[in-house]
Amino acid sequence: MSKVLIVIAEKDFRDEEFKVPNELIRSAGHSVTVASSGPGVAHGRLGMRVTPDVVISAVDPSVYDAVVIAGGSGCQTYLWSNKPLQEAVRKVYEKGGVVAAICIAPVVLARAGIIKGKKCTVFPSGDALAEMRRGGGILQDQAVVVDGKVVTGNGPDAAYKFGEAIIRLL
Repeated sequence: MSKVLIVIAEKDFRDEEFKVPNELIRSAGHSVTVASSGPGVAHGRLGMRVTPDVVISAVDPSVYDAVVIAGGSGCQTYLWSNKPLQEAVRKVYEKGGVVAAICIAPVVLARAGIIKGKKCTVFPSGDALAEMRRGGGILQDQAVVVDGKVVTGNGPDAAYKFGEAIIRLL
């Protein structure tokens, strides 16, 4: 079974964008490690509390088969410009792993240089759309888009389909 890194912002991650894929991936028998941008308990926008296994800066991307990034408003503050996260995403992708992001988190993939020329989706906020275009993504108006080993979802309502798409690639 695969080793999956799920990444959340330390504050204001979107609860269901973490919870649903996490449960689906674990129930499919894969090993999950949860990483956050900061130490201590991470706080979801809707009240969920998660104690991460590791901070992003301490992650060894060579041990993971997939990286999944949950969205939410905290993603823009804590994850978009997170260089260790961008590097981890690039390394997993370059070795043939799955990279997945939902809501506004696909911007991390854009900034990591992964979506250039790829079909993708993102939550339609002005900043996120601009970042995706700057990163060379071919935006699709769909809930979930899979292009090769890259999975993107456009928001909380897509969480279940997003998780299913990840499992199919694992």
